[in-house]
Amino acid sequence: MKLKQYQPILEAVVSATIALLLHKCYFMLFKPAGMESHFIYSLYELYLFFSVCSVSILLLLIKVRINNINNVGYTYLLVTCIKMGIAYFFLRPILNSQGTFVATEKTSFFIIFLLFLTIETVITIRILNKN
Repeated sequence: MKLKQYQPILEAVVSATIALLLHKCYFMLFKPAGMESHFIYSLYELYLFFSVCSVSILLLLIKVRINNINNVGYTYLLVTCIKMGIAYFFLRPILNSQGTFVATEKTSFFIIFLLFLTIETVITIRILNKN
């Protein structure tokens, strides 16, 4: 197996790390100090969860591509739907929360979710376009 096949995983991890650092800098510069301590899930926990999901999805897609490239798109749709269900399970406590910074936490959750969805989609498109 070529090591170059697994380059998309490295790209996803690097993108997630950069996004986390930018997100933390934004919180330090523009949000009240200690606000994140009131969150149900810290930014690190959310980024870790979505990073693990993305790496798992990309590993699966790479394996499917090796066996049958025609099933990569269907596999991506299936695992993305499963990830959305799991993400909703994590989102429910935030939706039911009555804390002071609930709006900021919801916004952060959805931004992180959409960021990782975008990363996975772009990488999946590149996997599908490789010959």
